[in-house]
Amino acid sequence: MTRIAVTGHRELTPHTVELVSRALREELSGAGPGLVGLSCLAEGADQIFAAATIAAGGELRAVLPAHRYRDSLPAEARHSYDMLLGKASHVVELPFDDAGEPAYLAAARAMLEAADELVAVWDGEPPAGPGGTADVVAMARRAGKPVRVIWPPGSMRA
Repeated sequence: MTRIAVTGHRELTPHTVELVSRALREELSGAGPGLVGLSCLAEGADQIFAAATIAAGGELRAVLPAHRYRDSLPAEARHSYDMLLGKASHVVELPFDDAGEPAYLAAARAMLEAADELVAVWDGEPPAGPGGTADVVAMARRAGKPVRVIWPPGSMRA
């Protein structure tokens, strides 16, 4: 069994969504049987990774940062969230009422504890604030988890 957690940028250009989707599908296609993808199902990288996990025949496990997490997502991301959540084999909902920095950090920690490695859809830039992609990458590296960065040439944040 290979358990892979994801972190990544939420706001990606439409072209970047295509590039990242292709790259993640290629990356996960070689994972073989026993692939388990861990995702918070946020818009952007998390949802792209979750869909790629399913496409690769893997098992999707969702880690929801808060009880009202869905309400924190942009309206246009909720349909994908609902569809992916329905395909998750296991759902962990953390004991926060609302999404925010403490909930996101706790979700990242929970995923990293359960994962063998981290895939980061990351442009390599330093964090804009606590709990962002760069922070999760740093947490994984401190924990000794392998980190694979996915940022295809031509990718841009929205």
